[in-house]
Amino acid sequence: MERTEQQPQLEHSVTDGVATVVISNPAKRNAMTTAMWRALPGLLAELAADRAVRVLVLTGAGTTFCAGADIASLREPGDEQQALAVRAEEALAAFPKPSLAAVRGYCVGGGSQLAAACDLRFAEEGALFGVTPAKLGIVYPASSTRRLVSLVGPSAAKYLLFSGELIDTDRALRTGLVDEVLPAGQLGKRVAEFTRILASRSQLTQAAAKEFAAGRTDRDGHWADQARGSDDTAEGIAAFLERRSPRFTYGV
Repeated sequence: MERTEQQPQLEHSVTDGVATVVISNPAKRNAMTTAMWRALPGLLAELAADRAVRVLVLTGAGTTFCAGADIASLREPGDEQQALAVRAEEALAAFPKPSLAAVRGYCVGGGSQLAAACDLRFAEEGALFGVTPAKLGIVYPASSTRRLVSLVGPSAAKYLLFSGELIDTDRALRTGLVDEVLPAGQLGKRVAEFTRILASRSQLTQAAAKEFAAGRTDRDGHWADQARGSDDTAEGIAAFLERRSPRFTYGV
């Protein structure tokens, strides 16, 4: 995978069932440009349709996750930028397989918006998180606000939104904004280890759990039918009794 440092872009690769999307705009701390916001939903749809993909990792090039939207793009008239960001965020939240944000350095504004849309967030010590619309006089999208409240609770969400202040990994872990904090230099190893675990598990279990955790109340029957028509349960029990790794086939 070649990297063009000068051109902001979303890079991606698929290895051993794990799709990795890299936000690459190093000249601006991986800020998201209009073109990058616009490209993300299509890229996610492409990866979701790839049966080889079992897990998605979102990260930033180098030592920064994403410093938000490119401020130059915010000068453009109308609400297009916010609408593009919301569409990208919603596409990420709707990705049908487990998603994990691997965070180093700054995860601010639109970067936090994207990280919050992932199922899980692992961060390296020293990372900084912030939701900064109050610094720019921007109304944070309703859907993004609700997602943040669901993740960290009303009080922590208000702290972040009202102040625009950055918080460190200790506070992010306490509030539930991140799930694990790794020592410097250990994030990549842990993400690789954990995504291997996720890729080995039943996609049937994961897909149903993801919808239920998101609040879907109209799919109980659907997932009951999927379970009855799948061999994953029988395979999982047989593998446990035979003390071997299961070979799940749902979604393969």
